[in-house]
Amino acid sequence: MLVHTEGESNTSQARQAWLTTSTGANSAPLLARDAKAFLHQSLSSPCVSTIAKAEGIWIEDLDGRRYMDFHGNSVHHLGYGHPRLVAAIKQQLDELPFAPRRFTNEPAVQLAEKLAQITPGDLGKVLFTTGGSDANEVALKIARAATGRFKTLSFWDAFHGAGFGAASVGGEATFRSHIAGPLLPGTEHVAPYSPSDCPYGHGTLEASAEACAKMIDYVLGRDGDYCAFIAEPMRAVPVVPPPGFWKAVRQICDKHGVLLILDEIPTGLGKTGRMFCFQHDGIVPDIVTLGKSLGGGILPIAACVARRDLDVCGDFAIGHYTHEKNPVTARAALTTLQIIEEEGLVERAGELGRHAMARLRDALGHVPLAADIRGRGLMFGVEIAGDGGGMVQARARAEQIYYACLDAGLSFKISQGNVLTLSPPLTIAREDLDRALDIVSAAIKTVR
Repeated sequence: MLVHTEGESNTSQARQAWLTTSTGANSAPLLARDAKAFLHQSLSSPCVSTIAKAEGIWIEDLDGRRYMDFHGNSVHHLGYGHPRLVAAIKQQLDELPFAPRRFTNEPAVQLAEKLAQITPGDLGKVLFTTGGSDANEVALKIARAATGRFKTLSFWDAFHGAGFGAASVGGEATFRSHIAGPLLPGTEHVAPYSPSDCPYGHGTLEASAEACAKMIDYVLGRDGDYCAFIAEPMRAVPVVPPPGFWKAVRQICDKHGVLLILDEIPTGLGKTGRMFCFQHDGIVPDIVTLGKSLGGGILPIAACVARRDLDVCGDFAIGHYTHEKNPVTARAALTTLQIIEEEGLVERAGELGRHAMARLRDALGHVPLAADIRGRGLMFGVEIAGDGGGMVQARARAEQIYYACLDAGLSFKISQGNVLTLSPPLTIAREDLDRALDIVSAAIKTVR
């Protein structure tokens, strides 16, 4: 899949217009075969274009149209096809292509040790999975086993994966609303802190976050059945938590004996300008989950990293994954971490992120259509206003801007219907970043 907007229907007028005017002769046959072969679902098949090449920040379709990819499903921290990573994977394939999980191997152990080294506090016990959804499910199992409780608390609108348990603690409607019958029992939710349309009615992000923390305290204190509070350290919409929010939540979880699980799958490994997003807020969770970019944009691997004293599941299985200790995926992840460190990509993401936010605010700060500009590091976004037309008008405007940017050679994602969410690789050249920001700014200024 090349492009799609979150919340957009597979039959939306904007999408159909794009297909009519922009599908090339070489892409059309493959798109038709894809639609026939794959189960249909939102945000996926049927697709709107093809990919023939992916290199650096660029993706290219079968008709030669090139796009800067500012979405990448959050896997492309290194860009696509980083030569050092490709070489390491090829070498590992020659040396040891697979290992049954009960037989350990050097790359898998090195990766576990490396994750223990770079995570703060006493986070040091690891289990690998093939995707972030499974990593979150492992975290939930550990929390249940360690506390003897079963309930969880999480945010509405959050995404923690597509598995049944992960979708239950997640709060995105597209992964919940059409599943017949109940999801996992005991998965309670609260409204998240919000910069606009504040769910607690206080009008500012800071007041919303304070009220949100009080609600978390209230809910966790209602009974003693909660094992964990699970959340993204920065809402990937994106919404940056105000100072003090996570410290308050950390104290609340400690007060109620509830484990704090932070899902760093989209935000971790340098994306926000720190190795882990929660480091901005001066806290350490009890469990952190990683994924997406851990495989370097090539191979699927995720990880659950828990406090050492939470190694309490030795007498039963919490994740018997066939590729749990796959040496090839482990080598890809280990090399990815080495590249991030040795090329200074964490610091670079912080620097470029500050540059991007300043440029966007300079270009759009006076434009009423840009209701909010927010983000951390190289995960930032522009919320599009709806004026008198409300969310319906805001969504229509966001889609119009999106397809205008696509025509100009920039692909990204729309979150919550009206937030242009931009997440480029950490390796992006400043000139390319500036070019993309100019495309977005021009599209916003010219929208009808």
